[in-house]
Amino acid sequence: MELRVERDALADAVVWTARSLPARPPMQVLLGLLLEVGDQGLAVSAFDYEVSSRIELPATVAESGRVLVPGRLLADIVRSLPAQPVDLRLEGARVVLTCGAARFTLPTLPVEDYPALPDMPTTTGSLESDVFAAAVAQVAIAAGRDDTLPVLTGVRLEIEGEQLTLAATDRYRLAVRTLGWRPEQTGLSATALVPARTLAETAKALTGGAEVTLALSSGGSGSAGEGMIGFEGGPAGSLRRTTSRLLEGEFPKYRSLLPSESSSVAEVSTIQLVEAAKRVSLVAARNAPVRLGFSADGLVLEAGGADDAQASERLECGWEGAEPLQIAFNPAYLLDGLAAVDSDTTTLSFTGPTRPAVLTGKRNGPPDVTADYRYLLMPVRLSG
Repeated sequence: MELRVERDALADAVVWTARSLPARPPMQVLLGLLLEVGDQGLAVSAFDYEVSSRIELPATVAESGRVLVPGRLLADIVRSLPAQPVDLRLEGARVVLTCGAARFTLPTLPVEDYPALPDMPTTTGSLESDVFAAAVAQVAIAAGRDDTLPVLTGVRLEIEGEQLTLAATDRYRLAVRTLGWRPEQTGLSATALVPARTLAETAKALTGGAEVTLALSSGGSGSAGEGMIGFEGGPAGSLRRTTSRLLEGEFPKYRSLLPSESSSVAEVSTIQLVEAAKRVSLVAARNAPVRLGFSADGLVLEAGGADDAQASERLECGWEGAEPLQIAFNPAYLLDGLAAVDSDTTTLSFTGPTRPAVLTGKRNGPPDVTADYRYLLMPVRLSG
């Protein structure tokens, strides 16, 4: 094996692929990156039996071949290289890397013991990469992080014809985003439960290209099982592919949680509410809520107790409600929702002080990335 490749392209490929290397692998070979050299250039791959990553990039090939090298070590090395072409060649059981005056010799891992990467499932449809990344970011924040409840650590993808819906919940908040996409076949209906972290990292990494292709195995339709999902995209000359196993289990029936109507509605400047919530929550004890009081006179945010530090701040807001409303939220969850709304004005819809509130963008605003986003937030019960 022998080739020459541009330093920036190699660094981008190796660092992106190495990000998915497992911390405690069941086999030492899974700590390696697979380098495959052929007529089309260089392919760099990683696989841990759950998630696979593969990127193809152009290279000047003198001799084809494949080799397995320690992944994190290679990533550290390529990040430190000067901006000059990189030469790689296999000498016996070691890989020699030279870049300008720098020279490294790396040990290899037994490539014959490395598992075969899963094939990409059948293409299901595609959509703009930046729209997909924004939608995933809006929803993934609400996914759970407790591995003892794995079904809540995923994002549910629902495909109904030309509509794609993403949903995630950790039981304390729920994020739902609906957007259009281009399915490969008409009348398509499918669901998949994808690990939120994998989905978020993949969507962000594929924004370099114009669009992202989604691919679902037959197991991804209907109830989750041993199904697989694949993503493909990236800039020209740097095609990236990721596959992930789907999570098993029944996702909560979240649609019943979204209220069909509201008894009161507030509209407030998003940036002003964010800044006020950050300031007021400085005096809130750990896990203590921020209290929000809505009335015709505006919005008052409060935090702190009678025997502790206290803070309050008043904001202007539009209020449509027969009576004032006092409600409290976890400040971190509230700020997550405000950031995800991605609108100058946030609309908060209520059905009562002990019922979930729904955050959306400005009502009757232009149809944009916020138009079909809802963030449902459970309130914290106030004593007394």
